[in-house]
Amino acid sequence: MRAVVIGAVGSTQVLVEELAEAPGWDLTLVGTLPPELHGRHSDLVDMAPFAERAGARLAHIARTNDAEVLDMVRAERPDYVFVVGWSQIVGPEFLSIAAKGAIGYHPAPLPRLRGRAAIPWTILLDEPISASSLFWIAEGTDDGDILGQHYFHLARDETAQGLYDKHMDALRAMLRALLPRLAQGEQPRQVQDERYATWATKRTPADGQIDWRDSAAGIDRLVRAVGRPYPGAFTHVSGRRMTVWATRPVGGADRHHAIAGQIMASRDGILTVQTGDGLLELTDWELAEGKPPALHAVLKG
Repeated sequence: MRAVVIGAVGSTQVLVEELAEAPGWDLTLVGTLPPELHGRHSDLVDMAPFAERAGARLAHIARTNDAEVLDMVRAERPDYVFVVGWSQIVGPEFLSIAAKGAIGYHPAPLPRLRGRAAIPWTILLDEPISASSLFWIAEGTDDGDILGQHYFHLARDETAQGLYDKHMDALRAMLRALLPRLAQGEQPRQVQDERYATWATKRTPADGQIDWRDSAAGIDRLVRAVGRPYPGAFTHVSGRRMTVWATRPVGGADRHHAIAGQIMASRDGILTVQTGDGLLELTDWELAEGKPPALHAVLKG
């Protein structure tokens, strides 16, 4: 089977690696973002070394549906096109190129959480279970028939990085099971049940701003949801930006009377901060510049 891959992040890397090793597959082209557009993804992966190891040509693509991109993909005569780790919707003409179909990937249990920023939203919604989904790309948003799904549980203290890694492991396991079946001519399909569909909206780095009037549990979820490999949650102190990478809710709030955002204790680099409901320890944080904040300083969100 001749394959073309379009993508630019960790899931794209996993796919390229698995296609390179799968019997019956010939990966001929990897399309990815040019260097000047690398800022579009905080989890971007340079696909050049992985394409080279797979024996595939690397092409830089800014807009998937441009005529020159369509011609380039068409020239590869692909049986399958994989669009994995790519934030652009592909149009009908692009979808018509692959002889046997176009396949996408989404880090959510489709039809739940179609759309953008599925990993942060999974943590923000306090989901106990998630899944990685491979699907046949249709003209809608993440609504094509399911090719395969791999479910797993989330820990109560799940972080964005931990969840990201779980999805990569799940994707790799699915590809190892499904690529041989596709190469043999099988095409598993399961129609998505629209009764269970939900949609997740785009998130930007600005959405990581902490509101200290929120509960300690809610702020902790935000910090875990937008931490590495994403830009991180943030606040300000004395006009300086502070990025908060890890937190831990603690007891004893009923014994303190303070303004939301006020630093109640500082020891060994850990700051204990009053929130709208409970105390929160900042266990991993960094300031853009300058000295650490003083005791009883108020963090602004």
